[in-house]
Amino acid sequence: MKRALRGLMWVMLSTALLVMVPRAFAQRPPETHPVSEHRDIVMSWDRSALPGDVEILPPRTLLGYNAADLGLGYGRLHFVCRSESSAERGRCPTLGEETIGYGAEAIPLTFTAGRTGAQIDLNVTASIERAMPDRACRGNYWAGDLLAPWSTLGEVCASEAAGTGTELLLSKDELSKLVAGIWTARLELTLRTPGNSMLGTYSFDFSFAVTDRDAVAIYFPHFDEISPHVGMNLRYDPITQTVGGGTTVDMCLYDGLGSQAPYLGITVRDSGGRAPGPSGFSAWHRDSGGSGDNARLDYNVTLDYNGAPLPMRNGVEEQLTGIDTAKLKLVVLPGMSQPVFCVDTPLRLNMPRVPIAEKQPGYYRGDLKVELRVPTGVP
Repeated sequence: MKRALRGLMWVMLSTALLVMVPRAFAQRPPETHPVSEHRDIVMSWDRSALPGDVEILPPRTLLGYNAADLGLGYGRLHFVCRSESSAERGRCPTLGEETIGYGAEAIPLTFTAGRTGAQIDLNVTASIERAMPDRACRGNYWAGDLLAPWSTLGEVCASEAAGTGTELLLSKDELSKLVAGIWTARLELTLRTPGNSMLGTYSFDFSFAVTDRDAVAIYFPHFDEISPHVGMNLRYDPITQTVGGGTTVDMCLYDGLGSQAPYLGITVRDSGGRAPGPSGFSAWHRDSGGSGDNARLDYNVTLDYNGAPLPMRNGVEEQLTGIDTAKLKLVVLPGMSQPVFCVDTPLRLNMPRVPIAEKQPGYYRGDLKVELRVPTGVP
């Protein structure tokens, strides 16, 4: 009976030792002295497949550590920004604060789209964590609690810290706010101790090429539906006894590339059931069902691109070049919550005047189909 009891105690003691072994071998951070650092963060993605969180600096990136000389103040290292009001290089306190609040904080940073000049602030999540001269915190050299990046608090776990680590990241949720385009930003943070104005500068240049191929669209801002019904605004002239006129349809093209495609291919087709007249586009008498000239009104289609008229031919693609300098329009596309820029391309439908006596009285109807082709193989 006694032998069995001794065996049970041996098993329990061994189990306790196995639990304690990992903590016993927790490694002290290496001696590290603050230096300036610059990183370029270049990425590309389509909005249909967003990347995960972007780790600008991974957790516990060591900024400085010296357990032998706590007077260096590495246990009170902190980041400050250039401005408390402008997010151009990151917006946060410009002086350290001995705050006791725990948790990461947001640093708003302005991203700018190169083609359109559009701007949006994304929040960089930032924090610091103190490193201890010994295993004073939970048997570990790290305090385990995150502080605001501008915190000067250095006494944690009833002991003075010997160093500081940091983490900076852009979350997936923040990245999802970027629409198509090439977005750039520069984050600048100054590393300080309470007694030193600057021990180093951390700067990060971001360049994000974002596409949105699933959202490529021909958009008619004045119409909610995809297939708008447009009146030709025909007018009768009693003096010449002729009828004619036309209308302009507001239209813009969203290429899903931030209006940076090398070209856009536009095709306009007469999609009515009967062969059009000589102009390539025709409206037909709604009730007669005839195919003669007296039951048909012919019209022309012109695309206004960058202030110049471009005559369109039925079923023939026209390539629009110079998209990177074309006139843009800010719109909110159906199904999107954020405004985007699209290429302004109004359509002009014009019917030359014809003698009224040559046409049947009544309503005429025609059908047009506009197609957009975006080149593949571009960012």
